[in-house]
Amino acid sequence: MSNTNQIAGSNEDQKAMNEQVLSVKAGMGAIPYEAGVAFRVWAPHADRVFVMGAFNNWTESHPMYRDGNGTWYAEIPEAKIGDEYRYLLCQGEQKLSRIDPYVREVTNSVGNGIVHDPHFDWGDDRYQLPPWPELVLYEMHIGTFNGPLGGGHGTYATAVEKFDHLQRLGVNVIEVMPAAEFAGDVSWGYNPAYCFAVESAYGGPKAFKEFVKAAHRAKIGVVLDVVYNHFGPGDLGLWQFDGWSENDGGGIYFYNDWRRKTPWGDNRPDYGRGEVRQFIYDNAFYWLDEFHLDGLRFDMTLFMRTVDGSSSGKDLPDGWSLAQWINRDIIGRFPGRITIAEDLRDNEWLTKPTDAGGAGFGAQWDAAFVHPIRKAVAGAVDESRSLASVRDAIVFSYNGDAFQRVVYSESHDEVANGKSRVPSEISVADPENVFAQKRSTLAAGLVFTSPGIPMLFQGQEFLQGGWFQDTVPLDWHLNDEFSGILRLYRDLVQLRLNRAGQTRGLCGRGVKVHHVNEETKLLAFHRWDKGGPGDDVVVVANFENQPRGNYAIGFPQTGLWRIRLNSDWRGYSDDFSDFASQDVTATAQDYDGCPARGCVEVGPYSLLILSQNP
Repeated sequence: MSNTNQIAGSNEDQKAMNEQVLSVKAGMGAIPYEAGVAFRVWAPHADRVFVMGAFNNWTESHPMYRDGNGTWYAEIPEAKIGDEYRYLLCQGEQKLSRIDPYVREVTNSVGNGIVHDPHFDWGDDRYQLPPWPELVLYEMHIGTFNGPLGGGHGTYATAVEKFDHLQRLGVNVIEVMPAAEFAGDVSWGYNPAYCFAVESAYGGPKAFKEFVKAAHRAKIGVVLDVVYNHFGPGDLGLWQFDGWSENDGGGIYFYNDWRRKTPWGDNRPDYGRGEVRQFIYDNAFYWLDEFHLDGLRFDMTLFMRTVDGSSSGKDLPDGWSLAQWINRDIIGRFPGRITIAEDLRDNEWLTKPTDAGGAGFGAQWDAAFVHPIRKAVAGAVDESRSLASVRDAIVFSYNGDAFQRVVYSESHDEVANGKSRVPSEISVADPENVFAQKRSTLAAGLVFTSPGIPMLFQGQEFLQGGWFQDTVPLDWHLNDEFSGILRLYRDLVQLRLNRAGQTRGLCGRGVKVHHVNEETKLLAFHRWDKGGPGDDVVVVANFENQPRGNYAIGFPQTGLWRIRLNSDWRGYSDDFSDFASQDVTATAQDYDGCPARGCVEVGPYSLLILSQNP
């Protein structure tokens, strides 16, 4: 396998060589083995393909051989783990130097591939996600989560340094914005150049595995954003990979007709082509298998299932069936892992089972929650707040299961692209004032008390203001300055997860909004799992800048209801009024459609959580 003359041999010779290589190392990309490295690449329109790298002084001395179905294969004893390499694809007069589409590690997005060492000491990693009703997500951007204030970017190693913060906060799942290699060193990550390579600026694949290992040791799961609705557009080596294209399209990995158009360019993968479907499928399972990830969040599935996001008949059934295939097999091969869709069209079919025709995702980001909740707290005029919209947001569910949705008041999308973090939406000039503190935490209180999987966006817990920028790291000084706000978030998480055994209902599916008063802007709702003391929870939310005293609402049971959280407590902020909310004794009287009635005291823009002793 060392001279190019063999390529031009007889058909019989070629057939014999094909039969020889068909029985060798399985897989795509660079495949290390005991005696060297094997390479396999899909390039159906190439006439000749060579592996070039440090092992052959970047010469054409190692040709590849046709391996069937448009793939090429070679074994190179001289190659070893750590070597840099590329493919040279020849098509007619064209000579195209390409990074391996399946490359696991690169020097950078315009550099070379690296033969990656797949071995990693995971130790005794037996981590499993908690049940989905007990998940609390924390969305993290590696480059800014713990980056240097003076410039540069964070890495997986610097993120691990703050795991003690996450443990104290109580979150149990990190949702990491995309890890795949992107153009340059600074990005949100939603522009994947090489889907299997971990972003080199963040530390590469070994650092990501160390991150996951450390998270699991801290009893924190890791879910990764993956981007399959488009590739690139920058530094995209897949573009016209083997020299072929139609209509000036992207070539073998992409649609080359009207279906190629996306909001991010003409770069939609061809979901109908078997090799491209396999590429995306392999990528999903690569993260789950080799990186021990606990789930995947699919970026904007709307543009996997439709061309333009509309109902104009431009559906992509191949994109839908690809999502079904991946989700069906994840359930079979990795039970307990979660897949989350970002679709934002309130479409229950995303989370219906595949055998019922659904896409099979475990949950989806819920636009029906975030938009009305943000609107209810952002406006300056109390009279404009719609409690009917808040009520509808609280009780909304997909397919009758509230835990098929992820609820949040901040995400990377909601705090950028012309929008700001909630405190800055409330007060642009002073996002640390009392109104920004009160109403942003009121929104967060509804995130943790409404049925669904709650999610925070990094820095939300210490009142990070402004808007998300991939060049601006979190200001960790705010963690000290607003330690009381952090405590409020921590208390909400603890109650949400029933750590004291007094609020099991917040993990349950039961919800009834039994009091909605548009005049006083006060709302109350009941949460339960199985019901009874220690389970039933009543939440009271005041959306007006006036305290309410001796205010009657319904309760699901008679007896003493203790306040488990009062968001107006001055221990959370010196700016809060510390309104004297008291435990409530509910007496037998039909009220608000409930069998009992009690009177509450609640501060301005505040939230109460009450339950009975078990």
